[in-house]
Amino acid sequence: MTTPVTLRTALADYPHTAPLKSGAVSGTKARFDFHEVAPIHRAFAPMVRESAYDISELAIVTALQAIAYGRPVVLLPAVVASRFQRGCLIAPTARPVAPEELAGKRIAVRAFTQTTGMWVRAHLAEDYGLAAESIHWNTRDGAHVAEYRDPGFVEHTVGTSSLPDLLREGRADAAILGNDLPGGDEFTRVIPDAEARDRQWWRRHGFMPINHMVAASHRTCRDKPDAVREAYALLRRADATVARPAEDPSPTLFGFEKLRGPVEFVIDACVAQGLLPRRLDLTEVFGPAEDLLGHDGD
Repeated sequence: MTTPVTLRTALADYPHTAPLKSGAVSGTKARFDFHEVAPIHRAFAPMVRESAYDISELAIVTALQAIAYGRPVVLLPAVVASRFQRGCLIAPTARPVAPEELAGKRIAVRAFTQTTGMWVRAHLAEDYGLAAESIHWNTRDGAHVAEYRDPGFVEHTVGTSSLPDLLREGRADAAILGNDLPGGDEFTRVIPDAEARDRQWWRRHGFMPINHMVAASHRTCRDKPDAVREAYALLRRADATVARPAEDPSPTLFGFEKLRGPVEFVIDACVAQGLLPRRLDLTEVFGPAEDLLGHDGD
């Protein structure tokens, strides 16, 4: 009997990863060695800079930048986290700002390359005609991909203040937060009809805004291709165990064909915002995974 190949893995906790972590969904060629990283974005820089994992969740902006700068990662056609983003742009309730007033304002975001920020900027451009460079972006962190440099209209502020503190102190007019979005009534959404706009966007485009996909290290794909192929199949099997209403937006998405349009949308948004040094084509993005997975990728 063949011993499964152990894959050092970083995936966050979701309903669709729970069967993998519990062992309810398992295979014969690959075994996941899960390393708990919280928040999961702390796994991204080690993955793209050091190939620290065989399999890792990876923000889509980080993944595209890694491909553009030749980092040794292979992007699999697997989305494990999506969400609607317009509600992530907030301002102090005592000093609200309307979307139409954002030109020239200061917006704080953890990193300019953060995928939530990319989506908010894309929505501001789509809904209100606001270009990324028309706003002053204030960041704390740099990019996960070391080769990338922020555009000139982005200011990196060294300090320990949280983004909500920047709002409280009046050092930012608005801020973009993701999973750390504060509750209560101290802050208010900049886009008041965020939910309605998000649903309209989903009906028009047919997918939820993608946050995180799954990548494999180039070395692992080269040396252990059967294990990576089975890992991808197990991700799909685990996702299939989660019951979701067919009429609701899905936070997951698998397969090259289903992902071509959404990924092209993200590439265009990244180019418009100065997040990529050039426009990537889908052969660059998915070619290595297509060579590895073949027809099993759809």
